[in-house]
Amino acid sequence: MRVRPVVGVIALLLAGCSSPGPETPAMAVPAEKRVVGYFTDWGVYGRNFQVRNVEASGAAKSLTHLLYAFGQVKDGTCAPRDTWADYEKPIAAADSVDGTADLAGNALRGNFGQLRKLKARHPQLRVLWSFGGWNGSGGFPAVAKDPAKFAASCAKVLRDPRWAGLFDGIDVDWEYPNACGLTCDTSGPDALPRIVSALRSELGPDALVTAAIPADLAKITATDYAGVAAQTTWLSAMTYDFFGTGDTAGPTAPHSPLSAYPGIPKETATTDAAVRGLRGLGIPAGKILLGVGFYGRGWTGVSAAAPGGKATGAARGTYEKGIEDYAVLSQKCPPTGTVAGTAYAFCRGQWWSYDTPETIGTKMSYARSNGLGGAFAWELSGDTADAKLLTAMAEGLTRP
Repeated sequence: MRVRPVVGVIALLLAGCSSPGPETPAMAVPAEKRVVGYFTDWGVYGRNFQVRNVEASGAAKSLTHLLYAFGQVKDGTCAPRDTWADYEKPIAAADSVDGTADLAGNALRGNFGQLRKLKARHPQLRVLWSFGGWNGSGGFPAVAKDPAKFAASCAKVLRDPRWAGLFDGIDVDWEYPNACGLTCDTSGPDALPRIVSALRSELGPDALVTAAIPADLAKITATDYAGVAAQTTWLSAMTYDFFGTGDTAGPTAPHSPLSAYPGIPKETATTDAAVRGLRGLGIPAGKILLGVGFYGRGWTGVSAAAPGGKATGAARGTYEKGIEDYAVLSQKCPPTGTVAGTAYAFCRGQWWSYDTPETIGTKMSYARSNGLGGAFAWELSGDTADAKLLTAMAEGLTRP
C-alpha cells in the first residue's frame, strides 16, 4: 500500500497544527458516539478490580464497548495471555456479576464467564479482545511476515467453543509499528494495514476490528494509518502520556493536554495536534476515538504550583513511580488548577496532572464539535467506585 513521503506529511501536519484549537462545528462530521473502556486481566489481582465492579459502579450501563486487555501475540499468532484470570479461576459469589459463585464443573469461569453475564445484563454492550499492549508488542514483527496466519489464529481463539459468542471483535494494540516503543520496529509503513486487512478478511465485514494508535506526530507518520482506518471500525488515539513518563527533573507538564499553552515543552504534544494530524492524513473524524487516562502522572521535589517547575524525581505511586489512579489522587491531592483542558494538583511538594469529570466534559465537547467517533478510557480500574469519570465521558458525548 502506497503512502505519502514522511517528510512531506510531517510538514503538512505541522502546518495544520501551528495554531491548535478546536475545529468549528461546521467542519464536524456526525458520527455514532462510542463510549469505550479497557478492562485489564491483571487488575483482578493486586487491584482487586473484578468484572463485577464494572456492573456495581454503573459503568456497564454507560459503556458501548469493553476492550479486554490483553491477549498475547506469540509465534506470529493470537493466544490467551493469562488463562487463569481469563477463564479458569473460580469466581466467588461476592465477586460475581449476578451473585452466583462458579461451580467446579462450570465449563467457563474467570473473567470470560463474568463478561458473558455482564453482556446478558446489558444487551448494548460489545466486547473485544485486545492483543499486544506496551509490554506485549514484541510479537508483532513476526505477525507482519504472515498476516494471514495471524488472522486465522485470532479467528480460532475468538470463536473457541468455551466462550463462543462472547467476543464481537478484536483490538490490535501494537506499540509501535515501524517506530520505537519498548523496542524498535522496522516492519515498514504497510505492516499494520496488511495485518488489519487480513483480520477484516478473516473475521468478515460485520466484525469489530479496531486499533490503538499513537498520538505522537512522528509515530503517526511512520505508518499508513489511513490504510489502517480503511479496514477498521475505529482507531483509538492514545492522547495521553505526552509528558511525565520519565522526565524526572521536569519541567512539570500535564500528561494529556487538550491544546497547547504558553510554556508547553513541546507545542505539538497535544490531543488537538494528534487529531489534526490524523485528519490531515485523510482519516475520517468519525473513525477517531479520543483517549482519556483514568490516572495521573506526577513529580516530587517540586516548589512551583504552576506548570513548568523543576523536580527531583517521579512521585511515589501505589503500583508504579510517577503514576497514580484518579480515585486515589482525587482524595490525596485534589486539583489546584487547570491548564490546556486538563487539571493539575500541587500538594506537599508533589505535582500531578490528571483529568477530572469537569475536564473530561471539556474534552468530550471537543470530540463532539470535531465529529469524532467517541472516546475511550485507559483503564476502568482507575475510576471511582461510582464511575464518575466514565459517567462524565458518556454524558459529555451525548450532550446536545
